[in-house]
Amino acid sequence: MKKYDLILSNAHILTMDDNMSQYNPGALVVQGDSIIAIGMEADILSKYSAHNVFDCKGRVLMPGLINAHTHVPMTLLRGLADDLRLDVWLLGYMMPVEREFVSPEFVQLGTYLGCAEMIRSGITCFADMYYYEEDVAKATAKAGLRGILAQSILKFPTPDAQFFEDSLAATREFIQRWKDHPLIIPAVAPHAPYTCTPEILQACTQLALEYDVPLHIHISETAQEAETMRSEQGMPVVPYVKKMGLFEAKVIAAHCVHIDEGEIRTLKHSNAGVAHNPSSNLKLASGVAPVKRMIDLGLNVGIGTDGPASNNDLDMFEEIRLTTFLAKGTSGDPTALPAATTLLMATRMGANALHIGDITGSLVPGKRADLIIVDITPLHNMPHFSRDTNGIYAQLVYATKATDVTDVMVNGCWLMQDHQLKTIEEADLLQRGQEVARKIDLFLDVREHSVLSKLVAIGGATEEESYEIQVKVPIQDPEIILKALQDPSIEILRRRHYRQYDTYFSFLDPSQGYIRYREDHFIDEQGNTTNTRSRLTHIGPAREAELPQKVLLSRSRYLAPATQTARFYREYFKPNLEYEIDKDRRRFLIRFHKTEFFINLDHVSQPPLGYFLEIKSRTWSRQDARNKSQLAVELIQLLGASSQQATTQDYLEMIRSDFA
Repeated sequence: MKKYDLILSNAHILTMDDNMSQYNPGALVVQGDSIIAIGMEADILSKYSAHNVFDCKGRVLMPGLINAHTHVPMTLLRGLADDLRLDVWLLGYMMPVEREFVSPEFVQLGTYLGCAEMIRSGITCFADMYYYEEDVAKATAKAGLRGILAQSILKFPTPDAQFFEDSLAATREFIQRWKDHPLIIPAVAPHAPYTCTPEILQACTQLALEYDVPLHIHISETAQEAETMRSEQGMPVVPYVKKMGLFEAKVIAAHCVHIDEGEIRTLKHSNAGVAHNPSSNLKLASGVAPVKRMIDLGLNVGIGTDGPASNNDLDMFEEIRLTTFLAKGTSGDPTALPAATTLLMATRMGANALHIGDITGSLVPGKRADLIIVDITPLHNMPHFSRDTNGIYAQLVYATKATDVTDVMVNGCWLMQDHQLKTIEEADLLQRGQEVARKIDLFLDVREHSVLSKLVAIGGATEEESYEIQVKVPIQDPEIILKALQDPSIEILRRRHYRQYDTYFSFLDPSQGYIRYREDHFIDEQGNTTNTRSRLTHIGPAREAELPQKVLLSRSRYLAPATQTARFYREYFKPNLEYEIDKDRRRFLIRFHKTEFFINLDHVSQPPLGYFLEIKSRTWSRQDARNKSQLAVELIQLLGASSQQATTQDYLEMIRSDFA
């Protein structure tokens, strides 16, 4: 009789296969990285022998859990900023800390910590989205876990890339290096529709199709995201990403909280998988996803923890329990999402949602030996009833804790035996993690005195734009510009007229940038004020580049609603200096050579600076910025102004010599 590598015997086996087969007492045969046979113990032992026989001691043997969505290096940011709104949490704390600290070393350490936690909680496979994903892969492979690891791509500068082209190129190289790894499936991650341009979404889709890898993206996480998409694009989020062509790829859609039935059907028809993140959605007050309806309509829905900074753990048993309780509580139906279904979401269905159901997610011959052993004899899991064979699923979902996992195997290799990790040294990781925490504490102690953090604290701030090119030219006669705008090569898409009253608060430290309190008075064709709007803008001092012909490439701005008076903000921010600038502005959104520009025709009356032509355009790429700067110069000349007189100065810079 041929001897195989390993037989696991004396187990209550839950296969989670198509028939939900159980074997008690059961046995399973492993050869190399795969399952060879599974069945009742007596049958298996009569047909197979092995070099090693492992006694499961009557415990549950089941597929390893699938964490369908996380940001695993963020274990190092666990507990950093809690009980905040999503925008405050993300913009005020997470992004600034990430910009300062995220590095390959940070990512590897965070991944090792996360992998240790996931192994202990019975997770054998996870889908990740973060920065420096190459280093996530190195740590994951060393830890021995299976990972669908996606490199994040955004229109904003990220810790590992200044422009999206850099992220895209890094993603391509990452996929090429890891494509055939036994544990790592590389993937591409356009972060979300609202953080990516259509060009980025399409480029990511083409890359995913080229290498036949998954595409991991956040979809409809918040009500604000869904509402903004409807107002700006005239359609919900899912139809928008379908229009962008994303569903041609193997999509993993994280969250999907605010989607309707039509969107659910679109996801189903597109064979997209959904990652449900109950704890994170509740903690950030994002809402409750319509999971029951998704399941009813046949959508593959997995369960994810999300990142440890927004959960704050990687405990899949906690997520499984919460998933079924939420479905029952929100539907008013105690039969909604029975325990067996929820456990399927964390195993076979979760694997299908990640497009890897052919290799893992259930215990059947031919699939990889990704399995866990669970002790169901602790006090909180006793007693046991045997009249209902499905009772074991309820026991695991409603009573079992992550600490009940005793043994973990991935790809035929033990990662934990009798609660002892085999591939990771915990003590050193814990010490190094605490050292990182001390550094972040010091950073935030100083940053709490920053202007942006104060802005976030009082009303939340949203990033308006990533980069923009801008150029300004003094002019004598605005009528010449208005007449030139009628040139057939210029298509006017929208025009507005308003008077702007700006109060600038500046600070001794130039790195703080400045705060602008603006009142917009919208003017109709008869010269009457029809509407007013007030808002705060934090404008950083960063100048990314000065392009040819004095075209400036500048960084992002943050907006917040101005719900108080200028006096309130003056007292709150305590600026060192204050400036007032009043102007009449005619704004035109135009298309020139298939490219959109904002043209501002300004009369600055306070102080009396005179008339200016200002040309702006948002950009997201190095080459795009160069192309638009050349077109801006052509526009200046076409409009009858002199590019030789162009300036990169803001109005505030014109009136304060000490501006840095």
